[in-house]
Amino acid sequence: MLADLVADGDVVILSGAGLSTESGIPDYRGETGRKRRAEPMTYQAFAGSAAARQRYWARSHLGWRHIARAAPNDGHRAVAGLQERGLVAGIITQNVDGLQQAAGAHDVIELHGSLDRVMCLGCGRRTPRQALDRRLRAANPGWSAEVGAINPDGDAVLADDQIDSFQVVDCTDCGGLLKPDVIFFGENVPRPRVEECFTLTERAGTLLVLGSSLTVLSGYRFVRHAAKLGVAVAIVNQGVTRGHDHALVALDAPLGPTLTALLASLDGASTPR
Repeated sequence: MLADLVADGDVVILSGAGLSTESGIPDYRGETGRKRRAEPMTYQAFAGSAAARQRYWARSHLGWRHIARAAPNDGHRAVAGLQERGLVAGIITQNVDGLQQAAGAHDVIELHGSLDRVMCLGCGRRTPRQALDRRLRAANPGWSAEVGAINPDGDAVLADDQIDSFQVVDCTDCGGLLKPDVIFFGENVPRPRVEECFTLTERAGTLLVLGSSLTVLSGYRFVRHAAKLGVAVAIVNQGVTRGHDHALVALDAPLGPTLTALLASLDGASTPR
């Protein structure tokens, strides 16, 4: 039934962290998420505490390198393949790793932003993460730390004594606080971005959820909206999701092999015999 829904086209994809676990990036609530040893940074803590910002940037300085080295997996490539075949009307991702674009997907709405950009909370200027990486390296010559684990948001687990000597840098334009261009917990997604996602959902033939538990309202609201409008909802995820009651089809399966097989079956069905 999943192949039939996708073959009809006008598919809007809503992807979550589970799509990137096969690239070595852990998720929040799946099997890799259960092994997490640290809570994610909240916007309130980051904006209100110099110590919290020092902790975040020290850990992210190392963790981001892991994210930046990650390569797209079969699931990402299958999504790009579906889009290339004209079956996908839009892609909404809750991920901040950029791997769907790296696999060839385009016009991806990054619901929660992207780790490869940095923004200033003072003047609003956005700059590449690579530029900040160079500045942090220059401000911390000889600094090194042993990474205990990597979290889904690019946050590396470090001991407190490894963080104490880390030097944070500010905006070169206004001296304001720098923050990754991602939505932290406790922070709202910009309303125009949310409205764009609602519009895509309303025009969809099928809303296909890939690798998301839908625990957070940020993504779940689109599933709920689709169901209210009578738009078919299909889910591929490892484990039960919050959206299962709204789904016409729900598969508990690994993303890479499942999406690769889906793409092959669609190609086979379109090949004249």
